Amino acid sequence: MDRFVTRSKPQTTRKSSTSSSSKATYERPAKKQRIEVIKNEDLEESISPLSSGDDSGESKPDNKLPKLEDPDVSAKDLDLYETEPNSTYHQTAIESALPTVSDDQQAIQEYELIKASQGSDKAGQKARNETLARIDSRSWVPGQSSIYVDAFNLALDTVLEDEIHLFNDKEKRVFGQWRALTYEAQYLYVRLFLRKTASWHRLERLKSYTDVSDVELAITSLLQPRILPDDPRDDCGDGNQTEEVEEVHLGNTFTFADDSDSYIKTVEEAASLLSLDELKSLAKDAKVQGKNKAGLIKAICRMSAQQAGLMSFGLRRTSTNGSVESNDSQESGRSLSNRDSNRNAHFMAKILAITGPLVRLSENIFKLFERVHLVFYRSTEWTEKSLTTIILAKMSKRNFPEYLVCRSSNIFATRRDLVEFENAMRREYDVDKVLEFNGPPGEQGFLKILDIFEGISGRWRQLLVEEKHKEENVYEFGEGGYLRRFNAAHAYTRIAHKAADALGRLHRYQDEHELLSELLAQRLFHPARRGSWYQRKALLEEHYMWKDDPNLGSKSLDAKKKQWWQRALTTCEQALQDRDCHLIYHYDLQKRLKKLEKRLSIPRRLQHDFGHLRLQEPEEQTVHGIQLIRDDPDAKGKAGGAPSTKTIWLDELGEPGEDGEPQHVSVEEMCLSYYRSQGWKGYHSEGGILRTLFAYLFYDILFVYIPNVFQTAFQTCPLDLFTDAFYPARASEINHRLVELANGGAEALIRKVDEKERERRTCVVGLNWDFELEDLVELVNCFGGEALAAVCKVMAQDYRARGGGVPDLILWRTTRGEKTPAEANSSGREGEVLFAEVKSANDRLSDTQRLWIHVLTGAGVRVALCNAVAKEVRTIG
Repeated sequence: MDRFVTRSKPQTTRKSSTSSSSKATYERPAKKQRIEVIKNEDLEESISPLSSGDDSGESKPDNKLPKLEDPDVSAKDLDLYETEPNSTYHQTAIESALPTVSDDQQAIQEYELIKASQGSDKAGQKARNETLARIDSRSWVPGQSSIYVDAFNLALDTVLEDEIHLFNDKEKRVFGQWRALTYEAQYLYVRLFLRKTASWHRLERLKSYTDVSDVELAITSLLQPRILPDDPRDDCGDGNQTEEVEEVHLGNTFTFADDSDSYIKTVEEAASLLSLDELKSLAKDAKVQGKNKAGLIKAICRMSAQQAGLMSFGLRRTSTNGSVESNDSQESGRSLSNRDSNRNAHFMAKILAITGPLVRLSENIFKLFERVHLVFYRSTEWTEKSLTTIILAKMSKRNFPEYLVCRSSNIFATRRDLVEFENAMRREYDVDKVLEFNGPPGEQGFLKILDIFEGISGRWRQLLVEEKHKEENVYEFGEGGYLRRFNAAHAYTRIAHKAADALGRLHRYQDEHELLSELLAQRLFHPARRGSWYQRKALLEEHYMWKDDPNLGSKSLDAKKKQWWQRALTTCEQALQDRDCHLIYHYDLQKRLKKLEKRLSIPRRLQHDFGHLRLQEPEEQTVHGIQLIRDDPDAKGKAGGAPSTKTIWLDELGEPGEDGEPQHVSVEEMCLSYYRSQGWKGYHSEGGILRTLFAYLFYDILFVYIPNVFQTAFQTCPLDLFTDAFYPARASEINHRLVELANGGAEALIRKVDEKERERRTCVVGLNWDFELEDLVELVNCFGGEALAAVCKVMAQDYRARGGGVPDLILWRTTRGEKTPAEANSSGREGEVLFAEVKSANDRLSDTQRLWIHVLTGAGVRVALCNAVAKEVRTIG
């Protein structure tokens, strides 16, 4: 695969520290993901088409670039390994499903210590002595086992054992040659494999890898040409397929790596390998200038093309007349050609003298191993942490849920399916590159997206028909929802979604409407997007379609409008009845439906009544406290950034510190103390307690048998939980559970799971065993069944996207003794629940926070905007 694959250092998250007390507070998690949502403002006045999102239809990862942390590479060397601009970072599927493990260098060294100590009995004492020496020096003896190599080979061995039919004879020969490499050559390759695609690496800097005692010998091994057998067969051929599939073919020889002498031929390519300081030095010698790295490279290339540097080349100075005359002579033409060659050679020699020898991984072999990892991880994304997490999870002494592990070989039935999926991902990456990586796309960018869609639209429609046949005749256990994510049509459907966006931007509303209708006609791919497709389709029908509809003949303008308004009303009704239209879209669809009914003068008795679902505005509450400001006028973030937005407050109502004085706390903890003083119980957990409740209430459904979603025995959730395939694959079980919750069955479910799993502290996604059982039982009883079911349904429909935006504080108080049994039974509650979103000065609600406020108020749960106001500001040292 090409650069559409992300192999980046994953973001680190802060661990929550809690106590078992009901008064415990929870640290705010790491920065939440940005999420694509439909805003609450009425959409009909906006002509902007569908917004873009990731393949789940909801999530938009945070684009903040993480630090590269590598103990073997010094900070000054990190310029070699810069990640691509605008890359996105988030947990991969395999990382999300595995437990949080200690993946720091100490854990990795412990693993390598175990492996190194497993030598033969004959060399046992020597190995143990060497191990002790490594511990003392915190350095591994070169040539010993590495977790990175072990994980890389684990992926390769697993794929070749289960899915070897996806690879041809030449590729199998490459794998055989890989096994014949020395440990040091394998180690160096794997570490470079985890770096940026197609990067050149300086030989001198690779010597910092302490596991490689002789870097030059390892590189020589990787550069050695190896012979492959002739293979005249077309492995992707299929008599039933008419679409050609692009394939990367291996030649008769290959190398694992390339050297700079053979592949770097231009000054521009060589200059791009220099750091900014090195470019400045070279530019100073060449007497050229540039404002930045790109400008300096351009100036140096211009110099190499225009200025001879005659003295350095040993050439004679000629007169102007001689130069003019020479333009017509063949001999002078050859001289100029040689001179150009000498100029380039001069600058190339200078640049390569600075960099020294360089090496990069061979592109075709690199793509081959990417294909292996795609098959192993069932994902186009993996990171260094992905490689090590499985092994570290296996080492950890933890208890995992009981489920049936099923790693089947039918993810890709044939090699052609795999290659076509790769090509589809490349086309999808091409679209994303236009939209996200080069600024606003403009008209030309949108036209390019439409060209890409036209190129795949025929095959897309063919695959939709094929997949519908499989759903009706092949899939038996709901496995189709997850398997479809590895079908080329999954990527093609997302391209179609982006194409609809482009058509709207180009004001081609008729074509956009037809494509949206086609997207809604299929129900198998990207079901999480159906709500946004309905919204956009209804908007077009209400505002634009009547303007240029050629099928309405000579009807009056008012008649045209009413006909299309009726269609928009029908679209809204269909959306609200569609089981795959997520709850978060219902409010806006209901608003549009009510407005259309009024425009069409539908009798009131025939109009829809959504009064029972009418949203309430969040309550406005104010908490006064003492704010603390540090006496540090130069207090800024790291690297001279802006001051931190976190504020410090005096916790007057909370428990005092060890010195008997009020503690210094965050604004959320200060507000929590205030609510506790008013008789509320609660936590500052944001989404943590909801995720815990979801894990309790859907424990058995999370681990029900669905083929292919449990690839290892060390998962805390199914692989499809964070995708839009989770809900459709278990729709029957989930809907039955929601009815059970609405009827008041939450307490029994929680107690049953807790009794079975608490002693083992089973690793389950989202479940925090530090929450007290009785607190959870009280909370669900105060919630009320219907409200709890509504919240759980939103989480089940899109677990990843709904992880952020939950109000900061969750509070409850019981009303036992205050209500008669009849009153309690009629409301289904034993108290009340309050979610509080804490805001200090200049804070504003995000879209994700507004969405959760609407979900909660729509379910009848109280939500408060708690404004923290400083009644006094104190300066501290």
